[in-house]
Amino acid sequence: MIGRLNHVAIAVPDLEAAADQYRNALGANVGAPQDEPDHGVTVIFIELPNTKIELLYPLGKHSPIQGFLDKNPAGGIHHICYEVDDIIAARDHLKSIGARVLGTGEPKIGAHGKPVIFLHPKDFSGALVELEQV
Repeated sequence: MIGRLNHVAIAVPDLEAAADQYRNALGANVGAPQDEPDHGVTVIFIELPNTKIELLYPLGKHSPIQGFLDKNPAGGIHHICYEVDDIIAARDHLKSIGARVLGTGEPKIGAHGKPVIFLHPKDFSGALVELEQV
């Protein structure tokens, strides 16, 4: 069902400092900040030859990323995103085997303009999993 790794998301307490670190220390191709109000985050994507790193920063005081940073002030890996061909078929299969889909269970449009869902970390070895339809 899952395809390639789309990105690894890292919550950061200082978005510009994290972007500068990837740009200057690691020589990475760093994109521009992009607000995602439906998800309560500002993101910056770092393009790698085989995948992406997504830097996450809270957008607004009710951002779920703020809660993560409150527990992890230095930041850290927030989620991993895999590609799927059909998000509805993936969701329905996962629900049929007891996996929990977060939120309403309906896909939202993610930062790449494609439908995404999130799966409960307790069902996936402690890792928050995002699925993105390609």
